[in-house]
Amino acid sequence: MSYRIEKDTIGEIKVASDKYWGAQTERSKNNFKIGPAGSMPIEIIHAFAVLKKAAAITNSKLGVLEENKMKLISEVCNEILEGKLDDQFPLVVWQTGSGTQSNMNVNEVIANRAHVISGGKLDSGSKVLQANDDVNKSQSSNDTFPTAMHIASYKVIIENTIPGIEKLRDTLFEKSKKFMDVVKIGRTHLMDATPLTIGQEFSGYVSQLNHGLKALKNTLEHLSELALGGTAVGTGLNTPKGYSKEVASQIASISGLPFISAENKFEALAAHDAMVETHGALKQIAVSLNKIANDIRLLASGPRSGIGELIIPANEPGSSIMPGKVNPTQCEALTMVCAQVMGNDLTVSVAGQSGNFELNVMLPVVAHNLLESIELLTNAANNLADRSVSRLTIREDVIADKVGKNPILVTALNPIIGYDLAAKITKKAYAEGRALKEVAKEMTDLSDQDLDAALDPMKMTRGGFTE
Repeated sequence: MSYRIEKDTIGEIKVASDKYWGAQTERSKNNFKIGPAGSMPIEIIHAFAVLKKAAAITNSKLGVLEENKMKLISEVCNEILEGKLDDQFPLVVWQTGSGTQSNMNVNEVIANRAHVISGGKLDSGSKVLQANDDVNKSQSSNDTFPTAMHIASYKVIIENTIPGIEKLRDTLFEKSKKFMDVVKIGRTHLMDATPLTIGQEFSGYVSQLNHGLKALKNTLEHLSELALGGTAVGTGLNTPKGYSKEVASQIASISGLPFISAENKFEALAAHDAMVETHGALKQIAVSLNKIANDIRLLASGPRSGIGELIIPANEPGSSIMPGKVNPTQCEALTMVCAQVMGNDLTVSVAGQSGNFELNVMLPVVAHNLLESIELLTNAANNLADRSVSRLTIREDVIADKVGKNPILVTALNPIIGYDLAAKITKKAYAEGRALKEVAKEMTDLSDQDLDAALDPMKMTRGGFTE
């Protein structure tokens, strides 16, 4: 491999001749061999391109950057956003806590790529753009990395996560409507309880996801606030007048999302409560999805020796030794995702509390975990909707048999004959394996007509009233 010599304030270092990055990127690449190379989320890099372009436009508009330099920076940022330079960002998550090296990685790639676009060669000394003085003008790693985190997270949540959760919610809603009149035995403490319909049961899942979506959407206002303009400690040192609001406006224009300048830059740099809040909403959704997935696989269990009320689609063979076995694989995948998200939430919480004075120094791990949780939940929710819930069917014969034979229906007689007598009836029915109505007729003065009316399972699902 051929090399060129790049320089920074520490000295000279070899960089591969075909790479656009410079000395600071190479030092980080060599000093932090922790985890897979290039593990810094590409969404963060693309968000950096948005903010670097916005900063260049703002700096030019405010008279501190030449127009030709602004155009070059914008051109390279467009290439980054198109994915043309994805292989030029080799750094890992586990680096300096402010993300300084990733900020400089982007600055160096933009400067060197602009030099080549302008007709220069990577191994030549003088560059048309300087990574620090031009590309990083009016910026600090301390305000750019938090800004990139917010841009990347907001964008993916709006474009992918909310639609993915809504898709699963809507798929569950369709099943809820379809099965609204199918009466089944409810279960509390895993034991038989009074009847409800499958539609009612599924409506609970729909409501869980509605509340989760509301919680997630409520975090977007805080997430829309950008730190850019705070520079090193929040004071805005080395920025021209009007920079903060203008650069936020430019980011909003480029991204098409409603970003604004954070009202308090000291909070925006030193604390990352917005990210903690956002991940908290993702954890809430994970908790809901875990409950939904576990219910589905338990209701489909067996199918002969378990509950067997739902039939899950056979997406792949369930066993390497047991022919014909079908497993709830989508549910299992989702519950593993939920466990990962819950673990990520603890990491984000610990990282979020790690602001010391004017700066938080765990930014990369916050970005990594939040974006990982977003991706995992989105993909798993889409999978559950497409490959499981949309194709779920029910065993009406099994459901009806469980309802018809279950003495728990005696609960409906409590207002008529009292709890104690109702308990004696159900115990006798259980012990003798007899029909509840038959035993109730022996032990009460109720007529067949009265018993049929009181023990109507569908009526029980409506609380005894028709609405």
